[in-house]
Amino acid sequence: MPLLGAHVSTAGGLARAFERGRTLGCAALQIFAKSPSQWRGRTLGAEEIAAFAAERAAATPLPLVAHAAYLINLAAPDPAILEKSRAALADELERAAALGLLGVVVHPGAHLGAGEEAGIDAVARSLDAVLAPLPAAGPRVLLELTAGQGSVLGHRLEQLRAMRERTSAAARVGFCLDTCHAFAAGYPLHEPDGVDRFLADADRVLELERVGCWHVNDSVGTLGSRKDRHAGIGEGEIGLAGFRRLLAAPALAAAPMILETPMGDDELGHARDLATLRGLLAG
Repeated sequence: MPLLGAHVSTAGGLARAFERGRTLGCAALQIFAKSPSQWRGRTLGAEEIAAFAAERAAATPLPLVAHAAYLINLAAPDPAILEKSRAALADELERAAALGLLGVVVHPGAHLGAGEEAGIDAVARSLDAVLAPLPAAGPRVLLELTAGQGSVLGHRLEQLRAMRERTSAAARVGFCLDTCHAFAAGYPLHEPDGVDRFLADADRVLELERVGCWHVNDSVGTLGSRKDRHAGIGEGEIGLAGFRRLLAAPALAAAPMILETPMGDDELGHARDLATLRGLLAG
């Protein structure tokens, strides 16, 4: 059975993620290990790391990843932004290692006019620069499939594969596949055979065992819109049938599937969406 979970808040301390995950009945969790809108965050203290470890030990074992800051652009043509982006990803990986996380999900970045091939090369060089000084046994970088707005890279499976292949640390790089992003990028998950075709393509191009987690989100934008706008499960253009087929795929029987859907005014969006997904699994 897929491991259904959600991105949960760490307000009040990183260890609070487990309490919030339990309330939702999560079997997988994603957190921000620092503010997603800052290049660097405050240093994690020994007490906070210990509290996180204690809560984790008391919780049911579950896959746990972090999502990196949105400012990061590993393909940035501006040397100053590129340096900040590399330092920020290194910081995210060091935090994840201290917390014992499986990986850090990151958007590869945008080439901003330099061109796709130059951008992919720049991402690979950035991964080399970030990973080379870090312990080989640390958390993986999980390159996320994107919606492809503007010059954003990573909206085709082949681009993600090329980024990994061009690094010298390919074993430390995996992937995160987002259903909203895939649909917005042009993969027709709403069609009767759309999920099967996407999974076959993902296995052929990336190898599904390299996908560290899935982001399970419906899409406000239409197919190929390139709009990164998440909708609640069944409330967007993918629809319930698409998610039913995704959850039923044998290849994803043990895959961590993490919601990033809107919370809603009542802050119960993830609870509703998890109930919807469990209902699809049940019948």
